[in-house]
Amino acid sequence: MSLLSYLKRAVAMGIGTLLFGFASVCSAQSTSVSTEYLMTLYAPLDAPQIIDNTLFIYNVRDGGWAKGPKISGKLIPPGADWLRMMPAGNARLDVRLTLKTDDGALVYVTYNGIISHTKESWDRLMKGEVLTSKDHYFMTAPTMQTSAEQYAWLNHVQCVGKIVEVKVGDNSYVKYDIFIVR
Repeated sequence: MSLLSYLKRAVAMGIGTLLFGFASVCSAQSTSVSTEYLMTLYAPLDAPQIIDNTLFIYNVRDGGWAKGPKISGKLIPPGADWLRMMPAGNARLDVRLTLKTDDGALVYVTYNGIISHTKESWDRLMKGEVLTSKDHYFMTAPTMQTSAEQYAWLNHVQCVGKIVEVKVGDNSYVKYDIFIVR
């Protein structure tokens, strides 16, 4: 093999190795997330308004609350949960509510989310059983808005919520733990 052929082959192999290494670095995880507990939110629900078999609207009844180390208060009207049943069998949430903190501030909370049941968990829910996070997938993505100076930091965070308990039928409610994503 001539010196020129050897150099061409070495350069080609070097470029290939470099490109492979670059592709590996580009596809590698480069960040991570952590969470910080914000609050638990409890919302008692009226029986749904059934628009059709794909849309159920649940009004939030009096008696709802949120409690956490940095914020607590009660849910005040208006508040509701627009639940859409999707063709694949899962449900998508569109929730809007107002939290009046113990010190009088108003915080608008909105979130979407995904609920996914097995046949077994769906049957249990429809029988009026209380389900927990161990029974089905039920995650939310809350954001908040307020003009209250003491809670202005809420305007700048994305949260995630995970179901603690849910019950439909008589005395329907949802209860979530909500976390700030860092």
